[in-house]
Amino acid sequence: MMAGCNRALIVSVSSFYPGVQLSARPGAERDTRILHRALHTRGYRTRILTDPDAQDIYTAFHTESKQVTDGCFIGVISSHGEEGVVFGADGRPVQLSKIYSYFSGPNMAGKNKLFLIQACRGHLLDDGVEVEADSVGCEDEGLSEYSSVPINTVVMHATAPGYAAFMNWAGSIFLQTFCKLLNDGGTDLEVTCLLTRISYHIAHHFSARGGNLQGKKEMPCFISRLTREFYPFRDHQKNRGFRLSATELLDESYSTRKNSIS
Repeated sequence: MMAGCNRALIVSVSSFYPGVQLSARPGAERDTRILHRALHTRGYRTRILTDPDAQDIYTAFHTESKQVTDGCFIGVISSHGEEGVVFGADGRPVQLSKIYSYFSGPNMAGKNKLFLIQACRGHLLDDGVEVEADSVGCEDEGLSEYSSVPINTVVMHATAPGYAAFMNWAGSIFLQTFCKLLNDGGTDLEVTCLLTRISYHIAHHFSARGGNLQGKKEMPCFISRLTREFYPFRDHQKNRGFRLSATELLDESYSTRKNSIS
């Protein structure tokens, strides 16, 4: 069998079909550009799917689940959403549990999988309450999703169950923080440590601005079904000649922009 490589699929919906009652998401294009550079320069063969309908999203992930992969697959979905679903450009729902199920087959059974979901999971807004906690996971609120996640898979959401996720014209704090931390030494981290740092950074350094969103917070959380340590970027720092970094693209502070619901 032909040797594989680490693979990534970025699904980004920034515009919806005429008549679909979902607002445009212009910041998704910038997120996609930054993510592609962050993953490509670290050895991932990265495919981008822009403004697909729901069936296209299912087809793309099903196809990726059949590809020859070295050790890791990363899937990113950025769109409007509700709990358990995201929406295609046609406004039809895509069940996340069905996407995950594609990666439970024998071709991906021994591979590590990471999914990043930039989408709302409801309409609640987080006022930001200081609490003590032992974990940034969200298993208690998402047991049904947990059961659909394959072994050796981590799923990270931009926000907690029931809550909105934020995006402005420059992109999302969730996906851009992910890229920024990769450029700031995160490539050496085990994946759950990397995701915990993302949660900490957003929880402590981000507040929305603008109208009724002023001061609202976002708290990412993740579900892990790993059975071993997983370093998705440590051994794949390739193409070092690529000069434009995600950190350079994050040159404008989020604190100066008005945010909207993702």
